[in-house]
Amino acid sequence: MTDTLTRTRPALQTASVDPVDPTLVMGPRVRTSPYFAATKRWGATAFTIYNHMYMPVAYRGEADYWSLINDVTIWDVAAERQVEIAGPDAAAFTQYLTPRDLSKTRPGQAKYILVCDHDGGVLNDPLLLKLAEDRFWLSLADGDLLLWVKALAQTGGWDVTVTEPDVSPLQVQGPKSGALMRKVFGTWIDELKYFQFRETELDGAPLLVARTGWSGEFGYEIFLRDARYGEALWERLFELGQQFDVAPAGPNAIRRIEAGLLSYGADMTADHNPFELGLDRLVSETLDTDYIGKAALQRIRQTGVTRKLIGIEIFGTPLAANLDRWTARFGGTGNPGLVTSAIHSPRLQKNIAIGYAPIENSEIGTGVIVDTPDGPRAGTVVAIPFVDPAKALARGPH
Repeated sequence: MTDTLTRTRPALQTASVDPVDPTLVMGPRVRTSPYFAATKRWGATAFTIYNHMYMPVAYRGEADYWSLINDVTIWDVAAERQVEIAGPDAAAFTQYLTPRDLSKTRPGQAKYILVCDHDGGVLNDPLLLKLAEDRFWLSLADGDLLLWVKALAQTGGWDVTVTEPDVSPLQVQGPKSGALMRKVFGTWIDELKYFQFRETELDGAPLLVARTGWSGEFGYEIFLRDARYGEALWERLFELGQQFDVAPAGPNAIRRIEAGLLSYGADMTADHNPFELGLDRLVSETLDTDYIGKAALQRIRQTGVTRKLIGIEIFGTPLAANLDRWTARFGGTGNPGLVTSAIHSPRLQKNIAIGYAPIENSEIGTGVIVDTPDGPRAGTVVAIPFVDPAKALARGPH
């Protein structure tokens, strides 16, 4: 199967990765994952650097996208490095890191959270996993959050230990992921509800399996807890997944923009606050305890924001994915906005984008001119997500 995938791999499509980009030179300064050798054998054609690790992002060009939305794909996302917080003050300290109320979070439950700085700027948007009352993981977006967490714990005198555990996530994403996971783990997998997880093992490998993902499709994350089993786990999943047309892939730019999933570093940075992102729900209005950025976020909530995250449809022929932020110009002489992520959706047959507009230009239906590398393009502000706004696909039957 490996040889077949390698031989039949079509040319890369410019909607995902520009094939004329310079080669990424690899070396020991950047970490590899336990699945790295396997991803190369299975035909990875493009890597990015994420959390100081190599992460494969393309194998067969646009075919990766179709495998994700029609079948099932497996991603090496070990670069989603974990920060473990453990000890007597773990629950209180973890709450201190985020404006989202964690008081009702139970062991075995995951939450999407924001970590902000003292000015309310977003430093990371990790997945929080509560393993026990005194033990938490933060599964990171791109960024050196481990250093921030260590510094806060030390200077604040919290009775916690902050470490990076031996954990290497894989994502299993796509409409057939449930069938594959049932074959791998048994029928108990059907009991796992959205944003829940369970500790288990496979062929001796210690794992944590979560009903989460970053695709907009139904899926799971498998957190391998011993790097020595990396290659064996990868090959076992592909062996059992053949009947479901399993294929290797990586975080898919087309599908995540369709789903309105934000990429840290692209769509949000420390210069953005949760209210500009439309993530007000992740900032508790009633949380009594203190947390980093509380005063700033309360002030921003009261005074309002001057810009807002928006969706944009850009008219015209298919555009390649943006390498830089594009200027978005609205009517009048006001401040311009920005396009932060843009791509052509093959199933929508549209150029779709995520970006920012001045608050007065953020209404759906507002006209916009986007300065693309191909020249100015007309467009319009639209709602996001572009596909499945109710998130029914990701949530699944329960």
